[in-house]
Amino acid sequence: MRTPNLKDGMVVMPREEFEQLLEQAAQLGARRALVDVGLDGENAAADIRELRGLLEAFHAAKSTAWQTVIKMLTTGFVLALVAGAVIKFKLFGGGQ
Repeated sequence: MRTPNLKDGMVVMPREEFEQLLEQAAQLGARRALVDVGLDGENAAADIRELRGLLEAFHAAKSTAWQTVIKMLTTGFVLALVAGAVIKFKLFGGGQ
């Protein structure tokens, strides 16, 4: 890499060298970010796959929980309607 020139207070360098510099900076930043969160080393890929699996399982559990809540509410509503009908029509001899 050549030494950049200074022109009117701005650093001037060839586009290819600038893109190469950006790429190196991005790679260094990504490595540091992985180190900061503890996802560096030879087990990093397995750790990330495991985290993705856990996240997928969490989403599935959340979806199942919502489906269960909706089924319970629907069942309760239908049972309330049936109980109201039983009372209204005095099917078991009670009521007024």
